[in-house]
Amino acid sequence: MRDFLIRWAILTIAAGVMVVLLPGMHVVGHPPILGVAAFSLFMALLNASIKPVVQMLALPFSILTFGLLALVINWLFMELASWLAISLFDVGVTIDGFLWAVLGSLIMSIVSGIVSAAFSS
Repeated sequence: MRDFLIRWAILTIAAGVMVVLLPGMHVVGHPPILGVAAFSLFMALLNASIKPVVQMLALPFSILTFGLLALVINWLFMELASWLAISLFDVGVTIDGFLWAVLGSLIMSIVSGIVSAAFSS
């Protein structure tokens, strides 16, 4: 449980940076940190539970498409996390389109890697 909470905190920081940097990401709710935290909670839950199974099942198709299917899967999971956060808690992050989701997942990966490395030292 502790590892999940740490991962959630790291994803919240990464999602906050993503929202600040990308004009195609908008926080819903007040204060904005609640929207970012709700979005990152569902991202952490999806990444821990469903995403590995979906990626494993989609691996042959991902190989055939030279990894482009992985971008689509990331986009779908970001949209799902956004929808869950907004529909259940009335706060979250909205994504304007596929390109913003791809850029957002890239920023979240980089920032979460840096934050994880900084706290693990």
